[in-house]
Amino acid sequence: MTLITSTIPAPAGPHYRPAGVLRSEWTKIRSVRSTTWTLVATIGITIGIGVLATSTEASRWTHASLADRLTFDPTSLSLAGLLFGQLAIGILGVLVISAEYGTGTIRASLAAIPNRPLFLAAKAAVFTAVALIVGEIVSFGAFFIGQSILGGSAPHAMLGQAGVLRAVAGGGLYLAVLGLFALGLASIIRHTAGAISAFVGVLLIFPLITQALPSSIRDVIGKFEPATIGNAMTSVNTHLQGGAIPAFSPWVGLAVLCGYAAAVLGIGGWLMVRRDA
Repeated sequence: MTLITSTIPAPAGPHYRPAGVLRSEWTKIRSVRSTTWTLVATIGITIGIGVLATSTEASRWTHASLADRLTFDPTSLSLAGLLFGQLAIGILGVLVISAEYGTGTIRASLAAIPNRPLFLAAKAAVFTAVALIVGEIVSFGAFFIGQSILGGSAPHAMLGQAGVLRAVAGGGLYLAVLGLFALGLASIIRHTAGAISAFVGVLLIFPLITQALPSSIRDVIGKFEPATIGNAMTSVNTHLQGGAIPAFSPWVGLAVLCGYAAAVLGIGGWLMVRRDA
């Protein structure tokens, strides 16, 4: 009897490429309703609160004290809504990856793209692009609307003035990096509620705790808090007011914030390689 043997070709290597992975992540992020709603919330909250803040200040400017007039920062005032807009963009950052863990589709994603660091990097890159574009649109929109409201009743700022363009552009950068930080937390925790709780804790709860510490310790720790960094990035008047926490310069603060995002993303990527989906 003659044995007939055949050669079965070995399985080919993976056919995915970085460009294809980026396209797939773009398809994911734009095809879910949570992206639309969180971006709408970011835009509405940030601009809406900026309008309220500038309208209130414009109506009471004639009765403002000398101290308030000397420390008045119209640019920062129009960007006051970023305090709440950052929560919405952080939630989107969490959902970008935690939603896949929650529905179980992460298994299919990682089966299609076994290179897990590449998978996470592509997801982070697409989210950063979306968050940066929306963040800058929101920041500049809030600035222009706010200054138009202030224009008739109180001092207002223009982009050509010293520090104004840096502060307005910094608002968009702040939102994007903070959202990336939230994505990194979600890649570590892998649970939507837990990641959002951790994000809110770092952003809002931890600063409240540090307020109870002695001023010498509070001032050192406070410089590294995201909220303090965000205030410095979106302010033109950098002179300290009474009781204010010392802050890094805007660009140093941005570098620190980027370091936070890189650290949690690095840990998340390392854990993603070591853990099962």
